[in-house]
Amino acid sequence: MQDQLLIGLSRQVALSRELDVIANNVANIDTTGYKADGALFEEYLSSATNGNQGPPIAFVRDRATWIDMSHGPVQRTGNPLDLAVDGQAFFAVQTPNGVRYTRNGAFKLDASGQIVTNDGYPVLGDGGPIRLQATDSQIQVSPDGTVSVREGNSNADSQRGKLRLVRFANVNQLQKDGASLFNYLGTNQPPQDTTSRVVQGSLEKSNVQGVLEMARMIQVTRSYQQIGAMMQQQSDISTTAIDKLAEVPA
Repeated sequence: MQDQLLIGLSRQVALSRELDVIANNVANIDTTGYKADGALFEEYLSSATNGNQGPPIAFVRDRATWIDMSHGPVQRTGNPLDLAVDGQAFFAVQTPNGVRYTRNGAFKLDASGQIVTNDGYPVLGDGGPIRLQATDSQIQVSPDGTVSVREGNSNADSQRGKLRLVRFANVNQLQKDGASLFNYLGTNQPPQDTTSRVVQGSLEKSNVQGVLEMARMIQVTRSYQQIGAMMQQQSDISTTAIDKLAEVPA
């Protein structure tokens, strides 16, 4: 009886964790460049808790979460500093905690003319942060990431830098670091990506599939409730058995 309750409890803990993951995905359904999470569980075998010999008991254990790196839909915005990546590359961003990587290309200019993220982190080019001058206009970003402008009254293009696009051989070495940023846990410097292309005036939206996530949420909630009802039934059976034993004459 105790084993059955513990098995049910382990499953409820796992379902609660999965529900948290789903809720976070739904909350970020409109977050540019967001990558959905998934929950990963495994079977944990343990000996009977009552000390008797017998087959092992299977519990549910929360193993980890994984990141769905599939591409989100690309939405046209027309903003010259909205950039999407056609390919596997990531933009490089300088943060107080070091270089981070993102697919969120919703950039802007700060007061000093630097291209930055919405959180104010400088976007890195091949030679460091990319800075525009006060007289620059008509910002153009070529497919290879080269940033060009018209300087003052000139009719010729002037280059201000080239976006640093990197690619990871193993995306499992990327760890979420908030604000659609990823921290690279590998030891080697990620290589430059020369095959991906930058799409100016567009943004990659979240890859969360709202209908599927809501369906999963309903399924997980129902499973949690069903297990709770089963555990209550087991508890009621135990209580009834104790009451019946108490009625037996000594």
